Amino acid sequence: MATIILGAQWGDEGKGKLTDILAPEAQLCARAAGGHNAGHSIVANGVSYSFHLLPSGLVNPNCRNFIGSSVVAHIPSFFKELEELERKGLSNVHDRIFISDRVHIDLDLHVAVDGLEEVELGDRKVGTTGRGIGPAYSTKAARSGIRLAEVFNEELFESKLRRLASGYKKRYGDLLKYDVEEEIARFKTYRPNLRKYTVDAIAFMKDAQEKNTKILCEGANALMLDLDWGSYPYVTSSSTGIGGMVTGLALDIRKIGEVIGVVKAYTTRVGSGAFKTEDLGEIGQKLQERGREWGTSTGRTRRCGWLDLVVVKYTTDVNHYTALNLTKLDVLDTFPTIKIAIAYIDPVTGEKLDSYPASLDVLDRAEVVYHEMPGWNQSTTNVKTFEELPQAAQDYILYIEEFVGVKIKWVGTGPDRDAMITRF
Repeated sequence: MATIILGAQWGDEGKGKLTDILAPEAQLCARAAGGHNAGHSIVANGVSYSFHLLPSGLVNPNCRNFIGSSVVAHIPSFFKELEELERKGLSNVHDRIFISDRVHIDLDLHVAVDGLEEVELGDRKVGTTGRGIGPAYSTKAARSGIRLAEVFNEELFESKLRRLASGYKKRYGDLLKYDVEEEIARFKTYRPNLRKYTVDAIAFMKDAQEKNTKILCEGANALMLDLDWGSYPYVTSSSTGIGGMVTGLALDIRKIGEVIGVVKAYTTRVGSGAFKTEDLGEIGQKLQERGREWGTSTGRTRRCGWLDLVVVKYTTDVNHYTALNLTKLDVLDTFPTIKIAIAYIDPVTGEKLDSYPASLDVLDRAEVVYHEMPGWNQSTTNVKTFEELPQAAQDYILYIEEFVGVKIKWVGTGPDRDAMITRF
């Protein structure tokens, strides 16, 4: 059976911690989409490991790991991460990672172009990580991208890369700082090393599922950054929800067990785009400082604000969670009053919006309706059971649970691995 872990907001919810907790039972940990723009840290046996492109199931020495077909893979980062994990003492990492021959290659060419596209957008820039993810997916959609399987055909690879580089050169001229011959030379060294990791994704996943392998599917980013369902155009370029998991890994939907939505106890996002509960004053600064809100992959500080249940309910309606993991509850320990967004109102019509709107105009003018609850004003850090939590903290959890209509099975109460309440 497959257990799927998905971000229920704009990412950075703390998915890695739950993945780490569930990974010991998993026989296969898989990434479906995205690239090395994702990132989280896991602490195991006193050692901190950072994951970006690679699945974090590599921490478990008995777990195989798979990079699925909808990922865009930056090959230098693939090898760099493996080397870092090996240097930190993880065993047999090179024997426990496999990558689909259908993944598209995120080239250094794409990285060079990424920044130029953001400059072109000016005030409308998306706020990308600058890792080449958008341009890589763009060439994939335009049917001019390069798949991993094509890397092993040296003549084909080089002709396609030169054609891509020529096209970008015509568009950007001297602004493009890139040497195609350097990248071709690098792939001459990558090519023989890549073979041992490369597999036919269909055969690989079919075999795993027919053997009833315990599969842990690790989401990257979150639903509000999904290309179809997110706050477009301020999104990533992949399918970050349940649909992306199924297609990116060729999952048998009859063998999906739990679909877990990870929800931070407040809201954060990086990059541009609407953020209706963002607080640019004291509250936002306090959340940022207490929550240590800066990115594992980029180091960028995150925008912060109150929990937005309009967003969480919307992502629930798309992803159909069977359980939730509420994270970083302890960050709210010192707030005398806590606010929760429960509705958006269109001031033009005076009507409550049915869901998170697709129209940016409607979204921008929408007014937020808040529900206020008393804070608990005492530490919840490292609390291990629901009953030990202050009553106000219990009430906060139960309110979220009832509003969203999904049971909160896990509650994070601190940065440590074991700072997690398990309910039910």
